[in-house]
Amino acid sequence: MRIVITAFMSLDGVVQAPGGPDEDTDGGFAHGGWSHRYFDEKVVGGAFDEALSGAGALLFGRRTWQVMAAAWPGRAGDPFADRMNAIPKYVVSGTLGGDELTWQNTTAIPGDEAVARLRELRAAEGDDLLVMGSATLARALLHEDMVDELRLILMPVILGGGKTIFPGDGGLRGFELVSATTSPKGAQVCTFRPAPAPPAPAPAAADEH
Repeated sequence: MRIVITAFMSLDGVVQAPGGPDEDTDGGFAHGGWSHRYFDEKVVGGAFDEALSGAGALLFGRRTWQVMAAAWPGRAGDPFADRMNAIPKYVVSGTLGGDELTWQNTTAIPGDEAVARLRELRAAEGDDLLVMGSATLARALLHEDMVDELRLILMPVILGGGKTIFPGDGGLRGFELVSATTSPKGAQVCTFRPAPAPPAPAPAAADEH
C-alpha cells in the first residue's frame, strides 16, 4: 500500500485548521477556515475525489480523526460521504479506547507501535493508504521516509505561522513534481513523489605522475 498525504497548504507551508475557526486553535492560531475562499468543486474538490477513489484505507492522527468522526457519519446520502464512512480507517492514538471508536470501520493503532504497524501496512498488497490532515502524523511519516506521494493543494495565502507537515530534522529529501493543476481561484493542486537518490560521484582518477 502506498502512503499518500493530501493536505491544504498555504504558501508558507502551514496546514493548520483549513476547515473552520474552531478546528485547531493551538498556539493562538486565528485563521481557521482560511482555505474556503480558494475552494472550487472541479479542481480542488476533484483532487479529493480522485485521492479517495484510489484509497484502500484512510489514516489519521487522533485529533483529525475526532474532527472527522464528529462530522462525516451525519452526512450519509452523497457518494463522497458514503465512501468516507464505508472505507476502512486507521487512527494512531495512545489514548483512544475501543468504546470511543464510534466512526464505523475504524481500527486504532497505539502510538508506540505506529511506525512498525505502518511499515507492515505499507508492505502489504492494497490500494493507497491516504492521510488527510493529521500534521503531526504526516511529519513523522516524512521523517521516517515512509511517504510515497504528496498531494498538496497550495493556496495563494501566507498565514504567518502555524503547524506544518515538514520535518525539522535537517534532512535533505528530494521530490519530483508529477503533475500540477491551477484552479480558477488560484489554488494549485501539485503531486510530488520521492526522487531517486542521485548517483554517487565517480572516484577521482589516480595521478599517474
